[in-house]
Amino acid sequence: MMRFETLSVFPQLFDPYLNTSILGRARMSGVYDHQGYDLRDWTHDRHRTVDDAPFGGGQGMLMKPAPLFEAVRDIQQRQEVPAHVVFFSPCGKRFDQVCAQRLARMQRILFVCGRYEGMDERAYELADETLSLGDFVLTGGELAALTVMDAVVRLLPGALGDEMSAVDESFEGGLLEYAQYTRPAEFEGRNVPEVLLSGDHARIAAWRRRNAIERTARWRPDLLEQAELSDEERAFAQEVREGQNMVDGEVPNGRERD
Repeated sequence: MMRFETLSVFPQLFDPYLNTSILGRARMSGVYDHQGYDLRDWTHDRHRTVDDAPFGGGQGMLMKPAPLFEAVRDIQQRQEVPAHVVFFSPCGKRFDQVCAQRLARMQRILFVCGRYEGMDERAYELADETLSLGDFVLTGGELAALTVMDAVVRLLPGALGDEMSAVDESFEGGLLEYAQYTRPAEFEGRNVPEVLLSGDHARIAAWRRRNAIERTARWRPDLLEQAELSDEERAFAQEVREGQNMVDGEVPNGRERD
């Protein structure tokens, strides 16, 4: 069983999400477990203070190092298997599906969630890994931790009803997922591609593969460099990109479109 642990000043934020829908069913069936800890339990003053003003001045408050060090060291000793400790920071490695797959192979992960203007820099010594969700700022690390947990749980055996669901999704194999449709086959003059109605599974699989490559080339060409493509597929992706450049106003002779 995968074990998630979170250290936060708002530990009550996690259970409502983790007990809902797919994550809730997976938790109930023993696919994973979650234990939340309140950082204030490792403070020793009457106000249970976890933050203080930064040296050198500046806006806001920083999380103090002492409670963080004491908490992480204590939590690590509560299980035989050491936790893989994850912090969040704009300086961290960008979280992606490959990272989620790697984390899904671990037994125990402890997410340390920052608040306020950040943490005392020395606290990052506790991290085995520091992640970033992207180039934006959140109020706290709780939402980032939930995002990572959601992505990881989907990859755990037994979490999804269809075991192929986690394989047949965006970013698996380095591509966006193919377009999908449901009933009705015709809606306000918009028709589902005929091949999807054919019942020919080989043709459908080929269409989906080609469509995934096309969508990735159009919308996320940055993914193609690491995507698992044959030479023929890579040539097709390049054709799509060249066609897209034409649409965007880039023509071979370098002139702008009229």
